[in-house]
Parts: sequence; structure tokens; C-alpha cells
Amino acid sequence: MLTQIVILSLVGGLLCLDRIFLQAMLSRPIVIAPVAGFLLGDSYTGLIIGAIFELFWIDRAPIGIYIPPNDSVASAFAAALAILAGQSLGAVTKELMALSVLLAVPFGILAKRMDVRMMAANDRLSDRALEEAKSLNFRAIENMTYLALGRAFVLYAAMLLVLPAIFVPTVIRLYPKLPAPIGDALTLTYYFLPVLGTAVALSTIKLRGAVPVFCAIFLAAALAMDYFHVF
Repeated sequence: MLTQIVILSLVGGLLCLDRIFLQAMLSRPIVIAPVAGFLLGDSYTGLIIGAIFELFWIDRAPIGIYIPPNDSVASAFAAALAILAGQSLGAVTKELMALSVLLAVPFGILAKRMDVRMMAANDRLSDRALEEAKSLNFRAIENMTYLALGRAFVLYAAMLLVLPAIFVPTVIRLYPKLPAPIGDALTLTYYFLPVLGTAVALSTIKLRGAVPVFCAIFLAAALAMDYFHVF
């Protein structure tokens, strides 16, 4: 398990750099969580968790000086927690996925605060780079760029190493002891999270009549599934 966590932290740290470097959408939850799942042998769970986080924070775009919650770290951590704990407990259940998402959300907000501090440090590096540019010291500017990237990689990789290392054994030990009412609540939470995420996504749509049409389609699909006893 430790080897899997180390590999996840290294690959996840590299993908998280996309938030500040390439910005090619590789750090989006719908990408990074399935990649984490693939590394851990369960891409399906990673896809489900990535989709939940993608919807949940889809309206939190890094526009201007606003820094959104770090959904990359949160989704990768949640996927790792659900998959690794599930492998030890025998199966990745809906309740375990819901618990993993709930545990990961606060760390997405914590990672945001660390991002804010890192951006402030990068601003100081930028000021130093401007001073070096006046003397045409391109080597120093290049080193500062590598320093900023290296610092971000270490931060993200460390979080993806420490968090699973702490929480996976804890969940493995405590999850089977959860009372039945909490298990029922986690089941409801699993089904509620996509609905909440869909509501957030719909709030970003500005087309007139789009929300009622979607609700009508959703209701029709729910009635059809109930009629044919899909679940």
C-alpha cells in the first residue's frame, strides 16, 4: 500500500502543477481522480469521485485574483482513500465513497489556503525576477521559475503522501465499527452528492428555460427507472 501511495503522490503532484503551469485541464477532478484510480487499480471509483468533485466546485473558477478550493488535491485524496480502504475491507461501497468525499472536502479548502500563501511567495519571486531582468540575468530568472514549480510540486506531493498515509489506516480500522444509522446516512449522502453537484452546475447556466427542461427530463428519467425497477 505504501508503494501505491508514493506513486500516487508523485503522479498527483505532477498533475496538480497544471493548476499553475500548463493549465491544460489535466488537474481537473474529472481527469486527476480517474488517473489516481487507474494507478490504484480502480478507475471506475476514481471516475465517480472525480465527477462528483467536478460538479461540486464547477462554479469556482480561478478568475482574476480569486483562488478556488483545491479540487485537484481533494479529488485525488478522496479517490485514493476510497480505493485503498475498499481494497483492504473487501469492496469499495457507496457508503465508503461518500465518506471519502466528505473527509476530502475540508482538505481542498486547506490546500486553497496553502495555495494563497504559495502565490504570495511567488509574487516575491516575480519581483526578484524583474530586478534580475534589468541586469539581463536570465539564468537567475530561470532558476526562480524552477524554484516556484519545485515548491508547488513538493507541496502537492506531500499532501497526497501524508493524507492517505494517515486516513487510509484510520478508515480501515473505524469504518466497520460505524453504527447502522451512520451507514444509512452515508448511503443517502452518496445519492445526494450528484444531485447537489448538478444543482451547482445548473446555477452556472444562463439560458432561459434550461433549468425547467432539465428538471422535466430528470423527473421523466426517475419515473421511468422506478417503473422498470432499474434499482
